[in-house]
Amino acid sequence: MAAEFKIKQGLDIPMTGAAGTGTAIVGSVPAISVFPSEYGGIKFKLVVTEGDVVKRGSILGYNKKNEAFKLRSPASGTVKSIVLGDRRALQEIVIDVDGSDEAETFAAYTPDRALAASRDDLLAHLNDTGVLALLRERPFSRMVDASVSPKSIFVNAMATAPFRPDAHVLIQGKDLEFQTGLNALSRLSDGPVYLCASSASKGVSDAISNAKQVTLAYFDGPHPSGNTSTHIHHLDPILPGDTVWTARVSDVIRMGEVLLSGQISATQTVFLAGNGAKEESRGYLTVPAGAPLSAILDGRLEEGEQRIIRGDVLSGDTADAESALKFYDQGFVILPEDRERFLMGWYAPTTTQFSDHRVVPSAWLKGKEFVMGTNARGGHRAMVLTGILDKYVPLDIMVDYLTRACIGQDTEEAVELGILETDPEDFALCTVVCPSKTDYGQLIGEGLALIEKEGI
Repeated sequence: MAAEFKIKQGLDIPMTGAAGTGTAIVGSVPAISVFPSEYGGIKFKLVVTEGDVVKRGSILGYNKKNEAFKLRSPASGTVKSIVLGDRRALQEIVIDVDGSDEAETFAAYTPDRALAASRDDLLAHLNDTGVLALLRERPFSRMVDASVSPKSIFVNAMATAPFRPDAHVLIQGKDLEFQTGLNALSRLSDGPVYLCASSASKGVSDAISNAKQVTLAYFDGPHPSGNTSTHIHHLDPILPGDTVWTARVSDVIRMGEVLLSGQISATQTVFLAGNGAKEESRGYLTVPAGAPLSAILDGRLEEGEQRIIRGDVLSGDTADAESALKFYDQGFVILPEDRERFLMGWYAPTTTQFSDHRVVPSAWLKGKEFVMGTNARGGHRAMVLTGILDKYVPLDIMVDYLTRACIGQDTEEAVELGILETDPEDFALCTVVCPSKTDYGQLIGEGLALIEKEGI
């Protein structure tokens, strides 16, 4: 029987701009991009130069520290340019697509073969195809170290942040790929594979409710009940020295597709939402992997200046319209740029601006959705220890003191206060409700980076 957890801490942000479950296809594009820089700290040795002809699945480079891990091309064509950044760091590889879609082939796995395969064989395959990068390792949310066996693996099949793709929609028609991916994950872990879903979704998808080789757990409550950190905290907490792997449903499906087909997938499914996107354009898009954002967003945005947010609207990054789809991308939120100045800023006595502080009238309007842009309605102020932020983080963590430890670079205290089982996204709500406009996610991220650099 599946375990169930009721989460009380947190807050659902009532934003307008949600999308339905409609789907659309973005056709072929003239060029695609691969971003080695997004893999986080990995230095690649290139094996291609400008002008080289590649197939879908051809090797572009390999990890200098782990030569088994390959960077593969998601399309066939000609290497147009190799973009280097500061200190000649490899940033981007642009490939002119030739339309032939010639593809390299790899060993194909049936669901049963994936379940019977040895851990070494699966890791060799996932390294060689490059899809091992879909798995992330906690603490530090980096690409997994294949030489370390995790004590458990968490698959996130729910999303409570505004405008995140629905796992049940992603799985439609992909049941076999999803189960194949789960079978493979069960061979990679020393402990259980936890599949975490929303209590409200029971019975919606047989692929989730009847999934095999996993321990199913349901979570109910406001955001961030859908965050992986919340699931880890309640099911298998991280202690110093522990290693846990994580994945999203979309990652498991992509892994299953490569295992079943024996080829690198040429497409990705992304989600488009937000007030800055036309209502009829919001939904799910199947797009060429690495496609320019201009090809994805062309004709789908409202008039005026819009901000493109890559990922979670609460903790995602601003994307340049001239950029392209990245390997880890799951969706984009489009918000109107709002630079208008307001009297009293966030403290204005209004019913049209959302606030969770009850000194603002809008906080009493339960069930109302608010039009939100990019305006923070105030500037950064000194951080004040109030203790009010703990109710937005459903972990046994004192947010104020943990943040203070990160600011003071006191890594020992930060570890004692539980930073290792957190991720910057877990503190996004704190930033939303903070009167001082403090970016808690950035501070926690800097603290984690320092601990990773210095060691636990």
